[in-house]
Amino acid sequence: MKFLMPQLLFFFRNKTTQRNLVLLSKFLVFLGLIICIYSLLFHLLMMYEGRNFSWVTGLYWTMTVMSTLGFGDITFHSDIGRVFTMVVLISGIMFLLIILPFTFIQFFYAPWLEAQEKTRIPRAMPDNVSNHVIITHVDPITTRLIEYLIRYHQPYVIVVADPQEAGRLQDAGYRVVLGEIDLPATYRNLRVAQASLVVVTNDDQVSTNIAFTIREVDETVPIVTNAENQNSIDILEYSGNTSVFEFMKMLGESLSKRTFGVGRSANIIGRMDDLLISEMPAMYTGLEGKTLAQAQIGQQTGVNVIGMSERGRFLAATPHTVINAQTIMMLAGSTVQLKKFDQLFEPSYQASNAEPEVLILGGGRVGDAAAATLAAHDISYRVIEKRAVTADRYARETIVTGDAADINTLKEAGIEQAHSVIVTTHSDDMNIYLTFYCRKLRADIQIISRSILQRNVAKLYMAGADQVMSYASLGAGTIFQLLQPNEMTLLSEGMVVLHHLVGPAFTGKTIMNSGIREQSGFSIIAIKRNGNLLVSPPPETELHISDELIAIGTSENKDRFLHLPS
Repeated sequence: MKFLMPQLLFFFRNKTTQRNLVLLSKFLVFLGLIICIYSLLFHLLMMYEGRNFSWVTGLYWTMTVMSTLGFGDITFHSDIGRVFTMVVLISGIMFLLIILPFTFIQFFYAPWLEAQEKTRIPRAMPDNVSNHVIITHVDPITTRLIEYLIRYHQPYVIVVADPQEAGRLQDAGYRVVLGEIDLPATYRNLRVAQASLVVVTNDDQVSTNIAFTIREVDETVPIVTNAENQNSIDILEYSGNTSVFEFMKMLGESLSKRTFGVGRSANIIGRMDDLLISEMPAMYTGLEGKTLAQAQIGQQTGVNVIGMSERGRFLAATPHTVINAQTIMMLAGSTVQLKKFDQLFEPSYQASNAEPEVLILGGGRVGDAAAATLAAHDISYRVIEKRAVTADRYARETIVTGDAADINTLKEAGIEQAHSVIVTTHSDDMNIYLTFYCRKLRADIQIISRSILQRNVAKLYMAGADQVMSYASLGAGTIFQLLQPNEMTLLSEGMVVLHHLVGPAFTGKTIMNSGIREQSGFSIIAIKRNGNLLVSPPPETELHISDELIAIGTSENKDRFLHLPS
């Protein structure tokens, strides 16, 4: 009853519903008149045959014949009576079995379901909600962002104009409010003045409209948006967006920074004050074949090796862990320490001026950004692009027009000589296909793949990718960093950074003797102590009761770390 009254009010106040009910009522009145006329004619024809029946019997006969039940207990004996029976039967099929169900569903049942759908989706946020995040569009970035928000208990809401889409999202577990994204009243209902952030990832034209609409209601709430076109950045900034990003360009730059020669200190996947997290492939370095104890990375550079991964599989960084060609090392340290690491462990391969060092499969926006970054670091590259129109943007010596799935095209581009391949088409299916193909052609080549959807990251690693960059994680991590500047979000798949107060359980123990890594699988990368950040603390560092540990590990071990004693 609590929900029935709002549904009834919404249903009967709708003008379309009122018009439909009038039409339905007229049809029912017409149908009732037909039944009465048939009942009257039934009595007249029965009197013609010399038989008398009650009025209830006449109504009963009419209903059974029109509904095609026809029990056969009352029948006409004359031809005219049988002709009349056929007329009643045919009209019954038309009116009761065809027109009535259609009319009822069209004019009553469907509008009633729509009213139920609309009334079950809220149209406003509760008055006690504040510091929430408003999301205007559902895509891979915002879907990944919502996972971060839930993890950190940050309230959020998605505004949706379509009731069916809103219902689908609500059934999937999302918090949804129904409203038009270009109406100021919608954002008043969303309490935009009390929001901590508005995330707008619609197309550039719609994003501009949304920004102006929000600024009608509130001039100070931060708005972050994604620019699909570089020429739209100024327009989006002028329209009131606080932060404008080109996530496609950022993805291309991130992919290229993972190739050999760009520099490991540039390949930052996480940052917190002076603490930097970087990835470094061991291929072509002097570290291949050594254990961490033999490599003595910490002793030589001060950098802390916090973990390693091999094609998506995380490995704990123990003294006996062996570094091989497929190993991606995760390093924690300061800018100075990481630069020192770059100098000591520079890749030893010989670049060739005649052949490209890097192949880029796909010449879209991501491929453009990757090519520009490689060119800025004087690294030779070649792009394979299927579309001739897109290929015209590149210099002739850097482009091969053709299908990357064709071995002749790959050989023409230099697959046999290249050190790295960046796979960045617009389809995850094609990226998986090309990654697997390139791995079969060259077992020793570095393959860096792009993933649009989060669920395809593991498949790309299975196909043979050495590293995978997720468009969703990159965008969501960047946005979340604006929302929580004191938290670290990693631009690497499957890794999380968590905080934990030391408490009495570990007070007085050193990091080495605390057993935190053994109990949780997480590595301590920094300690917050008296307002200062201790970066890459040595194993003999003693833990104080007020220390806040900053540790890194896999998503699978998250619960183990969170349940450590304090």
